[in-house]
Amino acid sequence: MADRPTAADRPLRRPVPGRAEYLAQWSALHGGASTGGLVGWWLRLAHGLARPLIRIGAGPDVVTLAGLLVALGALPAAAGRGHWPVLAAGLVGVSGLLDNLDGAVAVMTGRVTRRGFVLDSSCDRIAEAGYAGALWLAGAPGLLAVTGAALAWLHEYVRARAAVAGMPEIGVVTVSERPTRVIVTAMFLLGCGLYPGARTEWALAGAAASATLGTVGVVQLGLLVARRLR
Repeated sequence: MADRPTAADRPLRRPVPGRAEYLAQWSALHGGASTGGLVGWWLRLAHGLARPLIRIGAGPDVVTLAGLLVALGALPAAAGRGHWPVLAAGLVGVSGLLDNLDGAVAVMTGRVTRRGFVLDSSCDRIAEAGYAGALWLAGAPGLLAVTGAALAWLHEYVRARAAVAGMPEIGVVTVSERPTRVIVTAMFLLGCGLYPGARTEWALAGAAASATLGTVGVVQLGLLVARRLR
């Protein structure tokens, strides 16, 4: 009979970083970005919620894909009559939370990889299309919803290309960062569900807000890129 593995034979688990260590690691990976204020509050929340995921062995890629599936699950809920868009709003919010947790899990477990970065970025862009689709299914004009999604994509594309050209990864926090886009979509879908008789107006307002914030955000980022990359 084979000997049972001893404690020395088992792989050592990487200790989960404390909050201060996690914040320092996150800042280093994001061009020295500040971890104070609202950003710091959100990062501390992500750190606390990521710890149980790490304990059960959930990897960052699994969390990323789960976030995408949850985001796409908002589509049929948004199309439902009555109060169904309330569920869509909740799913959009959960998808945004999972999008932050995958990065927290990756940093805290030392599993930050280029493959994971590409997967996360790709899933984010698909999720953005899903958010626009949810507003459209709730009653927003298709062209306006598509415009909001296109501006979100442009925002992230400009930032990515600027980083390749030598600008720090974040550069500037605009009014149209991904957390804002998640909150706006969820908020107006919630309005659609709570007030079914005015769902079209709520959906229209949500798509208009997304497009407006997207325009301002792209302009903010574009001006900074123009100053930094001369």
